[in-house]
Amino acid sequence: MRGRNFNALGSLSGHASSMIGSLKNNLRRKEREKFNSSSKVTSKKAFIDPIKASPKLLKKIREKLQKENRKNLIFSLTLTIVLTVVLFILFNYVKF
Repeated sequence: MRGRNFNALGSLSGHASSMIGSLKNNLRRKEREKFNSSSKVTSKKAFIDPIKASPKLLKKIREKLQKENRKNLIFSLTLTIVLTVVLFILFNYVKF
């Protein structure tokens, strides 16, 4: 016996408790509640059956989606170009 504070794990007690804590944390739900709720209020889009929809309505939906996708693409490209230029300037002209 090593004294009063002897446990069966000996020097492994810290490692074992870390392992148990890690396993408990891994068992928790992966999704967190604060990420599930959104601060934005989104409108529920009505389901449109493509079989019953008129070609005119489908064309309108297609054009709307293409416009949104184009807008998102332009925003992404602009952001990427601006960040690239800023990083280029930062690494080439700013001396640390």
